[in-house]
Amino acid sequence: MPMIHTSFRTSPGPRAGRRWAGRLVAAGLGAALLPALALPAAAVTTTADQPAAVTTTPDQPAAVTTTPDPAVAWGACKDGRLKRAGAQCAKVRVPLDYGDPAGRTIEIAVSRVKAQGERRGILLANPGGPGGVGLGFAAHLRATLKGVAGRYDLIGFDPRFLGESTPITCGKPGPKPEPPRATSPRREFEESLRAARDTARRCLDKGGNRELLPHATTNNVARDMDAIRAALGERKLSYFGVSYGADLGAVFTQLFPDRVDRMVIDSSSDPRATQYELFRQSGRPLERALDQWARWAAARHDRYRLGRTGAEVRAAVRRLVEGAERRPPVVDGVRLDPAVLRLLLRQLVQHREQDEALAGVVRDLVNRPVRPGPHLRAMLDLLRSPELADSMLGATFFMCGDAGWPAGGWPDDPETYWRNMRVSRAAQPVFGPLVNGMMAPCAYWEVGSREPVTAIGNAVPVLMLQARSDNLDGARVLHRRLRGSRLLTAEIRAHGVYGRGADGGSPLPCADRAVNAYLGGGELPGKDFSCRP
Repeated sequence: MPMIHTSFRTSPGPRAGRRWAGRLVAAGLGAALLPALALPAAAVTTTADQPAAVTTTPDQPAAVTTTPDPAVAWGACKDGRLKRAGAQCAKVRVPLDYGDPAGRTIEIAVSRVKAQGERRGILLANPGGPGGVGLGFAAHLRATLKGVAGRYDLIGFDPRFLGESTPITCGKPGPKPEPPRATSPRREFEESLRAARDTARRCLDKGGNRELLPHATTNNVARDMDAIRAALGERKLSYFGVSYGADLGAVFTQLFPDRVDRMVIDSSSDPRATQYELFRQSGRPLERALDQWARWAAARHDRYRLGRTGAEVRAAVRRLVEGAERRPPVVDGVRLDPAVLRLLLRQLVQHREQDEALAGVVRDLVNRPVRPGPHLRAMLDLLRSPELADSMLGATFFMCGDAGWPAGGWPDDPETYWRNMRVSRAAQPVFGPLVNGMMAPCAYWEVGSREPVTAIGNAVPVLMLQARSDNLDGARVLHRRLRGSRLLTAEIRAHGVYGRGADGGSPLPCADRAVNAYLGGGELPGKDFSCRP
């Protein structure tokens, strides 16, 4: 979950804003920005019509049975991209609480691009989060799926409480005092605590949110996926998920092992770790990635003027973030406090394709006065975007309330975060204070799931993809627990392996071919294997 899966385009326009926002949140970027940005407010809307019928067993969570496809009222989609893709949209009604199937219901927004030719079934997809919307994600995969796309009804969906599904929203923030020009790490930390408490209060005290929020869980999203399957009259579903979407797929295999046709999960998490531990674990790989980028930038000193050696470039970055801890730069009206600045660096350094963008951003920020180039301007536009703010809220709902997998684990004592931030500076001077900080207001979250953690351990066939630089050790733990899985290791610096070309990155043809062959009806590879660029 704390990894970021995002488009490789560095200048997202208005049409790409929603996808950028959702994928930035794939690793909790949006949740981490919660203390820094104001959030919009809207009314909470729910419905209370007759829910789908539900069957349960003592050993397995609720499985949903609904009237098949004719009962789903397909119609025109609101999103222009989905319209151009030939998609139809609908709402599927599901229980708010699967333990109370006759109680209150909510709606899940779904989209469908119908199969062309010989049909295999339905393919659901999730782009990551938690907090990312996914109504258009399955249709977006068509460019990479190629001929395989025609074998499936491609089903996108907005997870519960997000996007066009029944929403949860929070109250309006109060007026914020003008931030001081001069500051300190401790002062910034105290401000993040104040903002976190305020966010928790505004979300918990708005309308009927305390009734809804305990049901914002990965388990329930997986159950909603099964409800979509049942509503469409399908015996099984196929699935592709990346980042948090990979974790979601793993949970689905555990809850509904007999409902899986083809399962592909890309860039998963370590099932042993809590969410906070996953954030902390990401610090060392980020520092290694920064070293790789610094050597790249040093070889281009004539262009970027950041240093002639990797050590000199890294020192320039360190001066930049440590300077922001005393006097944060304000660029085009956006205050780049230390946490936000580190987040921008983190977003870019994870992907080799973003080396040029990262060099441009750092070059712009070390110059005085700051004159934003196209890469920095794109990031500033994203920080101001309402799509990111919406995704930030969704990330909070699930990260603070989820006891699914990986589960919560956020310390209650704020001083724990401060101690970890201070200790981390020695070995992780650039990213340690970020990944050890309070990445979401969970210390102040007073509601959460009533369910136990979902332990993964099954023999469902799964194709797993993981970049070597991207928490490969944790993915191997999940691989051992998914005993029927095969692991494709990508020899790249990235988060997200499949479909990179469709997002403007460098495609990994070996991985794309392997996924398409499997989804197209081929056998799961006989053994684990690697793909190189």
